[in-house]
Amino acid sequence: MIHNRPKIGQKVDWFSDNLYFCSNKSNDKVKAKKGSILIVDDNEEILWSLNQLLKNEFARIFNLKSPNQINALLLHEHIDVVLLDMNFSAGINSGNEGFYWFKKIQELDKNMIVIFITAYGDIDIAVRAMKEGITDFITKPWDSDKLISTLHNYVSFSESRNKVDRLRASQALLNQLYPSIIGESEAINKVNNTIRKIANTDTSILIQGENGTGKALIAFEIHNQSDRRNEPFVHVDLGAINENLFESELFGHTRGAFTDAKEDRIGRFEAASDGTLFLDEIGNLSLALQQKLLSSIQTNTISRVGSNKSIQVNVRLICATNKSLEKMVTEGEFREDLYYRINTIIIESPPLRERGKDIELLAESFLKELSIKYNKLGLSFSSPALKKINQHNWPGNIRELRHAIERAVLLCNQRKILPEDLFPVGINKKKEAEESNTLENIEIKAIINAIENQNGNLTKVAAELGISRSTLYLKIEKY
Repeated sequence: MIHNRPKIGQKVDWFSDNLYFCSNKSNDKVKAKKGSILIVDDNEEILWSLNQLLKNEFARIFNLKSPNQINALLLHEHIDVVLLDMNFSAGINSGNEGFYWFKKIQELDKNMIVIFITAYGDIDIAVRAMKEGITDFITKPWDSDKLISTLHNYVSFSESRNKVDRLRASQALLNQLYPSIIGESEAINKVNNTIRKIANTDTSILIQGENGTGKALIAFEIHNQSDRRNEPFVHVDLGAINENLFESELFGHTRGAFTDAKEDRIGRFEAASDGTLFLDEIGNLSLALQQKLLSSIQTNTISRVGSNKSIQVNVRLICATNKSLEKMVTEGEFREDLYYRINTIIIESPPLRERGKDIELLAESFLKELSIKYNKLGLSFSSPALKKINQHNWPGNIRELRHAIERAVLLCNQRKILPEDLFPVGINKKKEAEESNTLENIEIKAIINAIENQNGNLTKVAAELGISRSTLYLKIEKY
């Protein structure tokens, strides 16, 4: 006799009158549970029995008496395994209803692990189920130990597959954010040769170079060629972090550590553990913050703000700067001990003006990429435009080159990009605008400053100026 069953229609949690959710928080300290199981069966006693059997084995158990809520639940919750009854209508034993709902699940998640559960162990139904992609097939009554063991195996498989999927998605995003280094010049070949030599070591690296030379690409290439390539690559722009938030951002904090700390949060060091931590613009750190960073690097431990507990971290450290840290050390602006901690290997990121034929290679690569992005296929550089590209000094380096080509792709009205598309006359009016307070010059200055503030992102430029993109284009053409 079954006691303490939930009543039919009883709402135990938020989802629907047919859902029962068991969190089993009282047992969390006894056994670390993992995995989410969804059971779909119209038999109330089956639901209750499976709950009692599985609630101490898995982190979360969801039960549905009606299959109509399956897809809605899958949209709201992560489920590792679905236990699905094959028959929901009285007197029907064909299993067709189970196949119908299995296909509905596949439409939402083609990789979902679905196990059919039925009282009719018909071999023909089992064969059909396997052919149509069902993961497994069990019959009522079940062997409890075997069912638990089977579900644990499938939960582990689901978690492994999810981890692989996350890594692939993360890698795809990183590859998009940090494309391969392009170039054949002697300067860039020297960088690539150094990367190959030191990528598989854990030595600390300092990348030096002007703004816009691609220091972040070099850091990611080191990570991508190392044994840590399948672990996190965490990029931190130290110049963009408020000094008051430095410790929280890098080391994390505990709930209640300060006014807005409403929950525990890991910092960038923990997020990068087993992977690579890239600290960009390290020359912007104050001496006080340099000391805190040095302490963590020396001990390979961090303490979250609000906690005295030390947490071991394992990161490969890469730093970058556009400043002369050696000069800063001499002038007392950068700690000497920190400087020698982070510069076991120094890589110089060459300015674009020293990369010769790479300038044209990069320009062609950017033109191809941006032509696709803005659906303006068939564009090419005119000979005068290529000549201008190769002659220009590019003080803003690769970043300036890319923005110039993006501007040209957006604004050119012909299939050949001309020099004036790359270097609008209006840009040369900046000095005039700064020296004159006419309404026109004030507007020119505002537009140019916004373009510089937003690194050439015209959508953000328009938003900063409070005008539409089309209005911005008209004004750029005008000036």
